[in-house]
Amino acid sequence: LVVPCGPRPDKPTTSAVEPVHRATMADIAFRGMAGVEVDLFDLELSLFTNNRDLESRFGDRGEVWHIVSADFVKGGARGESVIQRQWEDGVNLFRTLRYAVVARSGQSPDPADLPPHHQLFHVDRTDESFTLRERVFRGETVSGLVPVEVQDYIERYGLYRGRVPSRATRLQLTHPRLMIVADERNARALAYAEAFQAHVNAGDPNCILVIGGDGSMLHAIQQHWRRRLPFFGVNAGHLGFLLNDPIEVLEQEFPPPELILRRMPLLHIEVQLRDGSWTTGLTFNDAWVERASGQSAWLQVTVDGRVRLPKLVCDGLLVSTPAGSTAYARSMGATPLLADTPAYLLVGSNVAQPAHWKSALLSEDAVIEVRNLDPDKRPINGYLHGVSHGEVLAMRGRLSGVAAVELAFVHDHDMAEKIAAIQFPPT
Repeated sequence: LVVPCGPRPDKPTTSAVEPVHRATMADIAFRGMAGVEVDLFDLELSLFTNNRDLESRFGDRGEVWHIVSADFVKGGARGESVIQRQWEDGVNLFRTLRYAVVARSGQSPDPADLPPHHQLFHVDRTDESFTLRERVFRGETVSGLVPVEVQDYIERYGLYRGRVPSRATRLQLTHPRLMIVADERNARALAYAEAFQAHVNAGDPNCILVIGGDGSMLHAIQQHWRRRLPFFGVNAGHLGFLLNDPIEVLEQEFPPPELILRRMPLLHIEVQLRDGSWTTGLTFNDAWVERASGQSAWLQVTVDGRVRLPKLVCDGLLVSTPAGSTAYARSMGATPLLADTPAYLLVGSNVAQPAHWKSALLSEDAVIEVRNLDPDKRPINGYLHGVSHGEVLAMRGRLSGVAAVELAFVHDHDMAEKIAAIQFPPT
């Protein structure tokens, strides 16, 4: 189990890049390793879970062994190890937890320093003089220290360079190895798929090719976002805001010389069911609540713990990402957002009170909560990724800190151009 830690006061470098980048690199680094699981709960919740709590969290799955370097146990015989001095309740944890102690080449831990419950592992690697992030900042190579795919990701977004990484970048897919996801109910999509068969490599893909409509892309993202591969869409449907024009793709050499990559977040949504329990999920476009009877819904809207709308009388309320703003949110009257807008939308449906209220733009780190004021007389249904959760009492939402995808577009014809066409229609 690999658990990238959240913010730590004793390790400020954990905030050197956004959590979504750390989550992505962890997923890429351990992708495909048998018996290895990356758990992102710390990064998603911006927490630091100490080793004692990790023991409790995973204890029901079997024996928990905590992997530490030999440096962490040095001085253990005198009660002066890093674990004993710096960990919360460290003296007790040193004595009670199980440790896999890793010693690098040239290290020979004193047997008296080792914890009571330990196994010692020697690895053929010397200490590095600088950490990975320090090497990148100094302009030195990290080749051999991380997988090539992680190195490419660092270069793509300019991580650890002392500047804010862009939400959009460029990609040269010189040797495409495609995993194709085509709408099997769409004859045109299946026909298009034949044109890409020479590039298929389902065992070790470096790009996910989605052929169909926007719905096909949404389902592909929902299923495969943890692969951390770029999604390249070919429109075989109707509008295709998330996809590329098939004429531009099929009638030219594939792959195009350069692609625009837009990194877009998913929504992290919590829904409280009628029995009081909470369920959690992710969605790329939107989530919403709507009245489940002939009565209008009475909703209370809270943003970052502050009640912003004490009583919203409406048919429903929707939370949308910038990518989703061209879909249901737009049909409800909201103006679509640019794909890289650092914000998300809250949109009302048939709002009667407050008069004239339609929508609100929320900052990217805002947390929204919608609560039903009268669940017995005015029940509401909750929807996540278009799937009903039945009657709900409340819904909380925010942009995910770890879940994001890269959408690839042909140069000069990407999603930004399509949204501009909506905002500035031809006369």
